[in-house]
Amino acid sequence: MTSARLVLLGLSYRTAPIALREQLSCSLGSLPPNWQTADSRFAAVQELAVLSTCNRTELVAHVNCPGLNARALLADLLAFMKGVDKTLFADHLYFYTGLDAAHHLCRVAAGLDSQVLGEPQILGQVTDAFMAATAAKTIGPAITELFRTAIRCGKRARSETSISQNPVSTSSMAVAQAQAILGDLTQRQHLIIGAGEMGHLALKVLRSRGATSIALANRSRARAEALAAQDGLPVFGLDELATAVSQTDVVISATSASSPLLTHQLVETVMQQRPERPLILIDIAVPRDIDPAVRQIANVHLFDADELKQSLDGALAARQREIPAIEAIIAAELDALATILRGLTVRPVIVDLRHKAESIRQQELDRTLRFLGDVDPATLAHIQHFSRALVNKLLHEPTLRLRDRAVDDKAAVYASTVRDLFGLNETTLSQNYD
Repeated sequence: MTSARLVLLGLSYRTAPIALREQLSCSLGSLPPNWQTADSRFAAVQELAVLSTCNRTELVAHVNCPGLNARALLADLLAFMKGVDKTLFADHLYFYTGLDAAHHLCRVAAGLDSQVLGEPQILGQVTDAFMAATAAKTIGPAITELFRTAIRCGKRARSETSISQNPVSTSSMAVAQAQAILGDLTQRQHLIIGAGEMGHLALKVLRSRGATSIALANRSRARAEALAAQDGLPVFGLDELATAVSQTDVVISATSASSPLLTHQLVETVMQQRPERPLILIDIAVPRDIDPAVRQIANVHLFDADELKQSLDGALAARQREIPAIEAIIAAELDALATILRGLTVRPVIVDLRHKAESIRQQELDRTLRFLGDVDPATLAHIQHFSRALVNKLLHEPTLRLRDRAVDDKAAVYASTVRDLFGLNETTLSQNYD
């Protein structure tokens, strides 16, 4: 007898380039309603969830097929979902079974397998994958317990350690430096110079910190206006930098200019108008956008790319120090999951055993009633009660012992033995036991 098992097949930023990841991005919506009958092998997939983000696509399943075939089965299923030949991605896959699959998903939810260690978005994405599979009714008790465990690991990692408390992106670190000096940034004035990728990221980080007063400056006003349009942000040209900076508490500059945009003279002139108001200048451009000599000006605080990198290295090291604590959380949760999964192994056997016993009880009761002829309602009720009590008492001890045995590694053996002893693999429920 082949027992069902947890399996996980996927590809990620570690194994596949972004073009391939984009091509294989999918969801349960990629499956037609008749997917389990489209190929007879897919019937072996008893439960299925799909986790797909910009950095990974993973199929998480509970399958009933030999372990050596499960990888090929899920690869074929992914190819079927996307309408491609699996040779396109076969060399980029990873595959886990059993608790190794659970361990991987728990690490993913905790942010340990992310491109940015400890990033928070992945936990929400794992939760969304679970909710989508629940809504689609493609998962049962095994995958449900797996996802609950993974989500719990993700939550505990963030609440019991500081894995997500140290910024590890340049834009996040830039904003963190400003917060360290000014405190709450929500009521401060912000200026982003540059409408490229780094400027866009800086805008996202400021928004995420609750900043609302943000202006943009760029050589091309049209490009800045396109970025600012969603929120109606004010836009300045580079020839208006003195005006823009004079109104600002925090400047984040990220252009590709060949020479400094904020010169010592420009900043000095601005600060003469507002000597008591601190000015935070964050230069993440290479070459530098801000003349380093502005450090000499009172109440001006400058951070350049090298200083940010040093801070980032320290923040990443701090996050990495949390990994052992998170792995310990995962190990404890996996121990609990293993016990639950072993219980799930014997649960169908118990259900089948009781169904068979009930079938036999009903058949024997019918035969007895035919022999007795007309029986008054009170006597019939006593006979019914007696037969049910007899079956329940006979099965009570075996049921308890089978559940108790499920806590060790021989759960599948016990389940198989009970099935064999009671003939639960045979179509006996409709037999006549005369």
